[in-house]
Amino acid sequence: MFKLYSYFRSSASFRVRIALALKGLPYETVPVHLLRDGGQQFSDDYRALNPDALVPTLLDGDHALVQSMAIVEYLDETHPQPPLLPGNALDRAHVRGLAQSIACDIHPLNNLRVLKYLKHKLGVSDDAKDAWYRHWVEQGFASLETTLTRGGKAGRFCFGDTPTLADICLVPQVFNAQRFQVDLQAYPTIARIFDACMEEPAFQQAAPKAQPDAE
Repeated sequence: MFKLYSYFRSSASFRVRIALALKGLPYETVPVHLLRDGGQQFSDDYRALNPDALVPTLLDGDHALVQSMAIVEYLDETHPQPPLLPGNALDRAHVRGLAQSIACDIHPLNNLRVLKYLKHKLGVSDDAKDAWYRHWVEQGFASLETTLTRGGKAGRFCFGDTPTLADICLVPQVFNAQRFQVDLQAYPTIARIFDACMEEPAFQQAAPKAQPDAE
């Protein structure tokens, strides 16, 4: 059985949980609290698994896998049903582009360690920190909305009517956007796809509130 080192509110951990649930793969959750004890991800034991001191880490036997996007694609390659990427190379590039616009351009600017640095090292106020968060999410969502609405590739989900890697990235980012009061009315396609995803049992099972370490 897989062992997933996860924090319930982590977007990257959320992605991997969705992938595992979509593929029906059982796993054991090992909570890593990113705030408690100065950040449990910084412990020597955890750094031995993941030198970046980030979540998630997925153990497959004796192999420790890091970085959520690499983990999800590993799961897709080793457990190909249901597929998380389309069969056509151009369509795969499109889906990966959607996913990476979130995972590479939006999320890194707004993850916990960046927000903590802004507040505790640079002395940014909570209001300014939240404004920073909303600015980058809103800018990213605006371009993502445009990409989703052109070309006729979106269906019930980001690509057609089956969840893909793009939806796996979108849903956690929307969850976090809602926590920071980003107005989703400006992004009707994103909001519609998010709602469709959250009707699916796999996304519900992977949601933060459904995790054993949820607070």
